[in-house]
Amino acid sequence: MQADHTPSSPAAAVDGSSSSHVDEAPRRSALDRWFSISERGSTVGREVRGGLVTFFAMCYIVVLNPLIIGTVPDSTGQYLGGGDAPNLPAVAAGTALIAGVLSILMGAWAKFPLALAAGLGLNAYLAYSVVSLPGMTWGGAMGLVVIEGLLVLVLVFTGFRKAVFDAVPPFMKTAIAVGIGLFIAFIGLYNARFVTSASGTPVQLGNSGSLIGWPTFVFVTGLLLMFVLWVRKVPGAIFLSIVTATVLAIVIEQLTSLGAYAPADEAGAGNPHGWSMNVPAITSSPLQMPDFSTLFTVDPLGGLKAVGIVGALVIVFSLMLADFFDTMGTMVGVASEADLLDENGDIPGSQRILVVDSLGAVAGGLGGVSSNTAFVESTSGVAEGARTGLASVVTGIAFLLATLFAPLVALVPYEAATPALVMVGFLMMTQITGIDFTDVSKAIPAFLTIILMPFAYSITVGMGAGFVMYVLILVVQGKGRRVHWLMYLVAALFIAYFLRGALENLLI
Repeated sequence: MQADHTPSSPAAAVDGSSSSHVDEAPRRSALDRWFSISERGSTVGREVRGGLVTFFAMCYIVVLNPLIIGTVPDSTGQYLGGGDAPNLPAVAAGTALIAGVLSILMGAWAKFPLALAAGLGLNAYLAYSVVSLPGMTWGGAMGLVVIEGLLVLVLVFTGFRKAVFDAVPPFMKTAIAVGIGLFIAFIGLYNARFVTSASGTPVQLGNSGSLIGWPTFVFVTGLLLMFVLWVRKVPGAIFLSIVTATVLAIVIEQLTSLGAYAPADEAGAGNPHGWSMNVPAITSSPLQMPDFSTLFTVDPLGGLKAVGIVGALVIVFSLMLADFFDTMGTMVGVASEADLLDENGDIPGSQRILVVDSLGAVAGGLGGVSSNTAFVESTSGVAEGARTGLASVVTGIAFLLATLFAPLVALVPYEAATPALVMVGFLMMTQITGIDFTDVSKAIPAFLTIILMPFAYSITVGMGAGFVMYVLILVVQGKGRRVHWLMYLVAALFIAYFLRGALENLLI
């Protein structure tokens, strides 16, 4: 048997008697050292796959964000990018550019597997509740987004945002992760139209209470393949399933020409069995020059002039509260799935993560594409094996390439990408065993947090309900002194957030 010549102590290495036989430790590459790839039990291959899976799980935002903010005129009749007609290519290019830059920054500097892009909900709030206000322009609305980002950045540098994160009890962090799992699983099922809205019930199976149509076949095939490969512990299970489902969708579209989904009307017209969001067919050149006309069209003080200081404060507060806690929940979910939480349930390097996220609002406003925030779809890349910021760098590069290769991004329909969200939902749901449901002071807040994220379609709402109920129950039990004072403040802020509609009616 060969003797082990590895020194047991530094002294042994310089002893001289066996120095010529000492095996040197494997040299780590600069990439490995910078991202701590080996330390986190990952490989470059896993990080690349994870980054690509995250991109495919969230690249829909390049198409969806323009449909939300690019199709709504402001109070003066102007659209994003300038002009009196929608300029969707410009909004799409800006969306991909800002997402790419921020994701790279998150990966290279914060070194965390979390990707950013224009936040859903935040963009809808701007489009449907802000730009229609008298005198408000898209530039002015983006100015308020920049102000919100700067305020959150101040809270980060003062340590307030991290202090709030540290004040959250460990069981609530687990409940947040579980709730996010159910939330994104529901997003996956709904976006693929495996479940749909119904007339007699809130949702139903398929389009008519049963499974029908080739897109549904692609979704089910992708999901089953993903579970089978994962059970068999095949490396790249999620990524391979997305690619396979996409190829299958392309073949089916080539043979059937299904086209895009359109709901059936009373006359029976429409295309209820078409593809969701993207049609998997190349109809133009895969290469096109991007239009960045939305960049730097922000009016920093336009929003203040349009609605006044009080009105602007209400808008900024609504944006800030949703962004503040939505990111915190997403960060916990990603860290939990990646096993990056320490023994206290904290995330190492969280300060840098929060700084980058705060810059997301500033960059989104300056880019004219709405506030950018952390995407919960990052958990799909983590499920693929990503553990470091290299995955986010890969996602960011893919977004930058998407500004040039938008037709290729549009090849992946919801039905091929969203099985990854269902898989991640399952993986995150398994953490529920870490919650003590025999303790009502934990069980009730955790229950509300978990169920309201999917039922209210909002991470923020689920977190808010859980925080408020946690404080209330401990006060009722006479244990109010155990509650961190920041939790009282957060609960009060969430109550104001839940009542913001009434406040807006009173103040604007």
